[in-house]
Amino acid sequence: MNMVNLKINNRNISVPEGTSILNAAKETGITIPNLCYHPDQEVKANCRVCVVEVEGARTLQASCATEVKDGMIVRTNTNKVRNARKTVIELMLANHDMNCTACKKNNQCGLQEIAANLGVRESRFYNVLEKQEIDLSSPAIERNPNKCIKCGRCIQMCSEVQGLAILDYIGRSSDVEVKPAFGWYLGNVACVACGQCSVVCPVAAITEKEDIEQVWEAINNPDKTVIVQTAPAVRVSLGEEFGMEPGEIVTGKLVASLRALGFDSVFDTDFTADLTIVEEGHELLKRIKEGGTLPMLTSCSPGWINFIEQYYPELLPHLSTCKSPQQMFGALAKGYYAEKIGKKPEDIYSVSIMPCTAKKFEADRDEMMIDGKNPDVDVVLTTRELGKMLRQAGVDFNKLEEEEYDTPFGLSTGAGVIFGATGGVMEAALRTVYEVVTGETLEALDFYGVRGLNGIKEAEVDLAGTIVKVAVAHSLSNARKVMELIKDGKADYAFIEIMCCPGGCIGGGGQPFGGTDELRLKRIDAIYQADKNLPLRKSHENPAVKQLYEEFLIEPLGEKSHHLLHTHYKNRKK
Repeated sequence: MNMVNLKINNRNISVPEGTSILNAAKETGITIPNLCYHPDQEVKANCRVCVVEVEGARTLQASCATEVKDGMIVRTNTNKVRNARKTVIELMLANHDMNCTACKKNNQCGLQEIAANLGVRESRFYNVLEKQEIDLSSPAIERNPNKCIKCGRCIQMCSEVQGLAILDYIGRSSDVEVKPAFGWYLGNVACVACGQCSVVCPVAAITEKEDIEQVWEAINNPDKTVIVQTAPAVRVSLGEEFGMEPGEIVTGKLVASLRALGFDSVFDTDFTADLTIVEEGHELLKRIKEGGTLPMLTSCSPGWINFIEQYYPELLPHLSTCKSPQQMFGALAKGYYAEKIGKKPEDIYSVSIMPCTAKKFEADRDEMMIDGKNPDVDVVLTTRELGKMLRQAGVDFNKLEEEEYDTPFGLSTGAGVIFGATGGVMEAALRTVYEVVTGETLEALDFYGVRGLNGIKEAEVDLAGTIVKVAVAHSLSNARKVMELIKDGKADYAFIEIMCCPGGCIGGGGQPFGGTDELRLKRIDAIYQADKNLPLRKSHENPAVKQLYEEFLIEPLGEKSHHLLHTHYKNRKK
């Protein structure tokens, strides 16, 4: 690797050839402000906030788009640089809704932070913003064009990572806008509500729809028994909302924080993740034995479900009929649990804490109610919303003592935990299917072939002499590749796991802002560490799941489990 020697702010440094000035400065501990730059995206260089002086250059250079050269002399903090940056920020603010205190991203906004750091207290320019209608047409995503700074991050995320291109630039010059084609609403186009655009947006132009007030109302309603479930990925990301390192496992504090908010019972979605594996594993074996539709596709990622319904409805028979763990929990909460505690389904208010914005859409589906009247899940809050709710209540998350989940839905296995990472559902299924088919104990529980951030991964498992080939894909651009293989008859797999979001649920659209691959890998490592920390690591060995079948469900794929835990999906092509 060729190294380049240069000087930044009078400091001699050496970095690999091809490094940008922005990243070279970062290596030396110098932060250059930026808005359009994202480490996992192509360089756009359109915000011009990251400009620097390069000796010999006629104009200021965008540090994100300028590669270092041998002997280069760079200055990042001259009067000329600071004034240029302040002017750029002031011009942005002149076409921006500046009601910051009422903004959803107040104190978490990239534009606000840079303005504060540069000492921009007021703009020298008149505000020329012509306010537009906020797009509330999606059940999960809110798009506020009055906050948009046209950085292009959401466009690249939607087109390059998700392969959907729902958002793009419309118009020219100062009239340019970021929105769906023809200026349509999100609810009128084939948006899957994944929320990845909101994760990379540096301002509040795209956020999740907030449902916090509904939850407060329920908690303060004496006629409601308010229960809450927490998804696997939340335990390795919520700490980031309170200054902890990415990937720190905060399960016990998470439980304690929810009790502090006033929830009557705190349960673990990992329990129904284990239940999903038992049902899904038996469904797979039934398809293999009886000549059912193969490959079977997982059905626990709602963004992925939205994708196949809208883009590949002809392949819907390949989907597992299992509800997601969130919805299985909701069905049991309004059925089994309500009966167990002597309540009516309408007396139970079921809340989910999810890393995902599409879970809001899923909970709102007509198919997701067991009695035709009461939704399985009443409200979904994202990880970010829970962070806000805890701050509203003045809960000092870092000082909380760890607590345990409530029974009966609080006991889970490591297999349930790894649902939070790409490949986790597949690995959990293989741990169970292997033992169900062979009758032997699986000693090596770690299927490393399905782990990691490679877009599409393959593995083979020997089930009593029968070689079963499986695949894993994450992000919808990779899901599309797999769907095309199935359409062409080239997918020689028995089982395929597909997760909508990059990295799986740990990279969900409702996770803390600013997600990168580096951060996702830390969360994934934590998920597998949480798996190893548990005494039980196979879903079918969960004693609470066994008891549920003995007392209530009777058997996997039985009449009662079919009614409560399985569903169907439909053609929603637009």
